[in-house]
Amino acid sequence: MRDLAGLPKAHLHLHFTGSLRFDTLVHLARVHGIRLPYSLLAQEPLGLDPSARGWFRFQRLYDAARHAVVDEAAMRRVVREAAEDDAAEGSGRLELQVDPTTYGAHLGGITPALEIVMDEARAAGRDTGVDIGLVVAASRLRHPLEARTLARLAAKYAGDGPGEVVGFGLSNDERRGDTAAFAPAFALARRAGLAAVPHGGELLGPEHIRQIVSYLKPDRLGHGVRAVEDPTVLAELAESGIALELCPLSNVALGVFARPADVPLPQLLEAGLTVALNADDPLIFRTRLVDQYRWARDVLGFGDAALADLARASIRASRARDQVKRDLLAGVDAWLAAPPGRV
Repeated sequence: MRDLAGLPKAHLHLHFTGSLRFDTLVHLARVHGIRLPYSLLAQEPLGLDPSARGWFRFQRLYDAARHAVVDEAAMRRVVREAAEDDAAEGSGRLELQVDPTTYGAHLGGITPALEIVMDEARAAGRDTGVDIGLVVAASRLRHPLEARTLARLAAKYAGDGPGEVVGFGLSNDERRGDTAAFAPAFALARRAGLAAVPHGGELLGPEHIRQIVSYLKPDRLGHGVRAVEDPTVLAELAESGIALELCPLSNVALGVFARPADVPLPQLLEAGLTVALNADDPLIFRTRLVDQYRWARDVLGFGDAALADLARASIRASRARDQVKRDLLAGVDAWLAAPPGRV
């Protein structure tokens, strides 16, 4: 078998705090005197249900980890280790999603918080060879006016160079908030040339995907997996070219699907959608990027050519510069052409 870590790919859906290494989290919590929940320390696979209660449990774990990142050194460490881990898994392009609101409280505001992430992304990208762009994300749990503030911040730092902001997102429980109320923020981001990359279609089904497409006009959709429930929505996504940032093993951990084999990647591809595999929150879900490709191979039976196609899709759906895409795509071809080795 070919080494999946040697397959060049792009990682388009990775949350800032969710990328934390477990050992790093434990160290930061010890240094800052923060008590972590037992379920976060246990490092056992999560088995949550897709109800509001299940999401609350997930959010509690995420927030506990986020509260351990309280200074500039910690933020820089998160970015650098995310780049190192992606490099080890063959990811040549990382689009790291960050909401600077929480971290800004410790650093004098959202602007210095974002600038720290940008600066370290440039340095870490240079040192690891991973091309890093940033996605600034608003939260559905806060007022839509705050999303506009974040969209303006993202627009200020928009660009396609190393460490610059390439997209604007909307995260947290998609059952909360009014999707239409976030449309002005996404309009601001689009005018700045940023990709619109909201979450949706994971906890809610096709009707909410329709709302997101109508009001937020996404270039990519975070998750989007439940589009499979409506053939019309599938066809509309395929025709519009909206790519899905699929996070299959986190879908299972959150109870959206009962088993890894139930995640409908084959149906999404058969409908003509562009699908990129992603890790989402490795700290919480205990699976990384290569694990998603291993799932496609070992559970769904994807061969090397199909895995290479998934990697190509992730690269093409990224906001990387054209030369970066060409280099990564050439690497995929080389991986597929090389004699298989043993993992």
